[in-house]
Amino acid sequence: MRDFSQLSEREVLALAIGAEEEDGRIYLDLAERLREEYPASAKVFTEMAAQESEHRHKLLDLYRAKFGEHIPLIRRQDVRGFLARKPVWQLPSPSIDDIRDLAESMEVETQRFYRYAASRTTDVSIRKLLADLADAEAEHEQRAEAISAKNLPDAVRHEEDEHAKRLFVLQFIQPGLVGLMDGSVSTLAPIFAAAFSTHHPFDAFLVGAAASIGAGISMGFAEALSDDGSLTGRGTPYIRGLVTGLMTTLGGLGHTLPFLIPSLHLALIVAICVVAVELAVISWIRWRFMDTSPIRATLQIALGGALVFATGVLIGGG
Repeated sequence: MRDFSQLSEREVLALAIGAEEEDGRIYLDLAERLREEYPASAKVFTEMAAQESEHRHKLLDLYRAKFGEHIPLIRRQDVRGFLARKPVWQLPSPSIDDIRDLAESMEVETQRFYRYAASRTTDVSIRKLLADLADAEAEHEQRAEAISAKNLPDAVRHEEDEHAKRLFVLQFIQPGLVGLMDGSVSTLAPIFAAAFSTHHPFDAFLVGAAASIGAGISMGFAEALSDDGSLTGRGTPYIRGLVTGLMTTLGGLGHTLPFLIPSLHLALIVAICVVAVELAVISWIRWRFMDTSPIRATLQIALGGALVFATGVLIGGG
């Protein structure tokens, strides 16, 4: 790997040609990923890819005029400090905002890199070349904003953002909330029944750990097998199952861990406080993402938790 300062003018130009080609292909990949659910944004990236192609052809014409037909293969990863672009297929299901931010950062970072490189060279021709590239990226950024304004008016952007929010709720929030509710509420009865019947905190911990992990496995499989997401748009069943299973286990373990405290009285107090926090978190999530009023969400969760808790106390105390 070489430093950018060690590249000749010919190599810098070859590097710029390869970079423009790579950025154009990234934009086309982004457009393809967005085409089905976000057609307006997909059109933006398609036009940006076309602009990258125009820049590349201008660079090719300049290169041929100065150095001939052969262009050495110089890639970003071959030059220390140059901008590396992760392939779109390696991005783990980015949101629409993540994709927009990626495109913006590509233009800004490339422009900064060219200006920084131009400031470090004393060769006039190289300085002019790098400055021209930076100006081209700045112009590209302005045109990208114009394309977005044309294809993504506020109403369309709002619609796409709302669609992205709905997908996030369906694919992550909803299965996670189901798991958290099940783990936090359903495990109350066996844990507190064991605590009141045996009067040994560690016995209650063992029951709680078994109930939490078992419920997590059961809920995870149930969610994964409920539907494949092809018609409901709820995403990959394995991810939903994993989210549900983990949140179920977490919800149960939250008020199970206090029973590692040797004192039963203190363990019960801490566990009840943890349960209160868990129910408050569930109520907040329902209010924040499920459009449930705060009072209604709190009353529903509190009533369910109280009934299950009372069941455990009655069974364990009897």
